[in-house]
Amino acid sequence: MKIQRIMTRSPVALARMALQASRRGLPAYSTKFSRKDFTQPQLFALLALRQFFRTDYRGVVGIVSDMPELQRLLGLTRLPHFTTLQKAHERLLSQGLSSDSWQGRSASLVGRDESKKNRKPPSTPRGWKATTSAVTSWSAPAG
Repeated sequence: MKIQRIMTRSPVALARMALQASRRGLPAYSTKFSRKDFTQPQLFALLALRQFFRTDYRGVVGIVSDMPELQRLLGLTRLPHFTTLQKAHERLLSQGLSSDSWQGRSASLVGRDESKKNRKPPSTPRGWKATTSAVTSWSAPAG
């Protein structure tokens, strides 16, 4: 079965697809102690729109504030602060979504894998020695 990539130029269509997909895959709220101002699917759809418009967190909030149709579609009675989107982005990444899935391209195309290969190992502080060959822990000099 070939996976077909659906492309759209409509922010409303993208928001609708992101909202539907995230409702199937994400819980409504991140914890039971959440303030319940915005659902995770709503925030995910806003983050998808952020990538669509190629803007920052403040920019997407500004754009959506000018589009009442998007607000209705997402069920927003008010708009989140841009830091709410930033924190949601970090939370969703820590739950297992890779940043590459947000960018829509693989890390090898961006060059991230190459930069990790060419990094120098951490230097040993003067007088200290590595206790393992993998340099996972350090021991202080005796005395």
